[in-house]
Amino acid sequence: MSSAPISEHETQPALPAAKPLPSLPGPENPEGSGFRKWIVFLVIALVVGAAVWKIRKNTEEQAVQGQRMSAMMDRATPVQTVRVQQKTMPIYLTALGTVTAYNTVTIKSRVDGQLIRVNVREGQRVRQGELLAEIDPAPYQAALAQAQGQLARDQAQNANDQAQASRYGALFDAGVVSRENAQAQQALAGQSRGAIQADQAAIQAAKVNLNYARITSPINGVVGLRQVDPGNIVHASDTNGLLVVTQLQPITVIFTLPEDHLPQVLDLTRKGKKLTVEAYDRSGTTHLATGSVLTVDNQIDTTTGTVKVKAVFDNKDGALFPNQFVNVRLVLQQRPNAIVVPAAALLSGSQGNYVYLVKPGNPPAELQEANNAAGGAAPSGGRRAGKSGRSGNAGAPAQNQDPFYVIAQTVKVDLTEGAQVILLGGVKPGDTVVVDGQEKLRSGSRVIPRQATNPNGPRAVNPNRADTGVGADAEKQEKQDQPQGRQGRAGGQQP
Repeated sequence: MSSAPISEHETQPALPAAKPLPSLPGPENPEGSGFRKWIVFLVIALVVGAAVWKIRKNTEEQAVQGQRMSAMMDRATPVQTVRVQQKTMPIYLTALGTVTAYNTVTIKSRVDGQLIRVNVREGQRVRQGELLAEIDPAPYQAALAQAQGQLARDQAQNANDQAQASRYGALFDAGVVSRENAQAQQALAGQSRGAIQADQAAIQAAKVNLNYARITSPINGVVGLRQVDPGNIVHASDTNGLLVVTQLQPITVIFTLPEDHLPQVLDLTRKGKKLTVEAYDRSGTTHLATGSVLTVDNQIDTTTGTVKVKAVFDNKDGALFPNQFVNVRLVLQQRPNAIVVPAAALLSGSQGNYVYLVKPGNPPAELQEANNAAGGAAPSGGRRAGKSGRSGNAGAPAQNQDPFYVIAQTVKVDLTEGAQVILLGGVKPGDTVVVDGQEKLRSGSRVIPRQATNPNGPRAVNPNRADTGVGADAEKQEKQDQPQGRQGRAGGQQP
């Protein structure tokens, strides 16, 4: 059965008619043009409002930052200070030296035998002539007794020979015996006298050997470690000794100087001047002993261009020990009335060498304004000319504390001697200078002064320490302000 084909229009339902799209704003549509104006106005208003808000916020942040900066600049910085001193300053040459014993003696046996006793302890101080050890004396006592017996026999023989010679002489005078017989008896008497002298020499040698069995100290000194124990057989030909005794009082130090300094040293010694030598420890800070130049070597070492110098020290306190390494200062002269500051106080910048002077009171207005304008930063190019350490804990000054400030004072350096500097001008004795904490300062900075215990460094020794005179209350108050200072440094703020 065939069917007729079905058309496409007959199998699919009819779609609804499409609605017309709304018309866009345009010149032909006046309502769309007004809507567009409102949108532009709103965008401009938002931009202007955001700009005003940003400007106002920046202004407030700058005001707060300025207040913080002003508060930080008004905060005092803890520093360590010392007073400028006027004193006699030594001018010296520095060198490296080695301590050597004044005398060193290796004690050896001068006879053969058994070591029966050591009469001293290791490390004991001994005097000259004190008994150190004993060797078995029995063989030498027997040799002495044998020599004495031989002497007695020869003396008896000599007496008989002398009597015979006298009798033969009388018989020769009487013509009874011949001249030959008389002369033979006289020769026998002479031989017996020679035998007596040989026996006396043998006795003396036996006594010497017996005396060598007792070993005594030839010098005053200290006994070293024992090298041979009692009971051993020792010989005079042994290479090693029994003990070593070194003389430590006095003691010497041998050091070298460049040949360029030799004429100056020789000129002073030839004039009869006694040159002082000071010995310091390996770090060069602890004074060990003071002595004087003993002699200068008679030739220069051509390989190093140096000459050896020997100095002698009393060493009564035993501070120096043989083979100890020391730093030596050979004092050439003493400069009186020298203005001295620690090397840690000296700084160097674009204006030259300068120090920070501590002044009481508030900084002058011009310094304070200049400091505020510079932002409280450290001077450009400033650096320490000497050794320095970190500053103390920062902290705000107390309300009841006397105010202090600093100024940068230019100085002229004359000579640097170790950790101290001699100045020609710029400061006067009694002025107070900063030795620690300068990296946070500039002229007009407020400070909390504190006396420096070690102005020349953390390991330096300052026996002539003087009060800084800028207020003991400041030191006490600075300790009270330490917690605040630690908080300030933890927050990255500098006073």
